[in-house]
This record gives sequence, C-alpha cells and structure tokens, in this order.
Amino acid sequence: MPATLEVVCTDDDCTLDMFELHYTYEMPDETTVADFACPYCGTTEALEAIDL
Repeated sequence: MPATLEVVCTDDDCTLDMFELHYTYEMPDETTVADFACPYCGTTEALEAIDL
C-alpha cells in the first residue's frame, strides 16, 4: 500500500484545516512535508505533518 501523509497548515490566515497526500510507489523515500505547498494559500513554511 502506498504511503500517505496527513498535513495541517498552521498559517493563521489560512482556513484549510488539514489534507492528506497519497504517494505513489515512485515517490522518493526522502520526501517530506517540506517538499509540498498548501493547496489553499500556497505557503510551504506553515505546513506540519500530523501523526494520527
């Protein structure tokens, strides 16, 4: 099963609660939340991974 990553945007001006990234098997192992941007506000610095 490909990995998933739950992410929250902590930017106070962003109204996005959380989202989930579904990886393919080709995603490099060293991929982290820092490689993505918020799909709502576009920031990269305010993203944090959620451990559910």
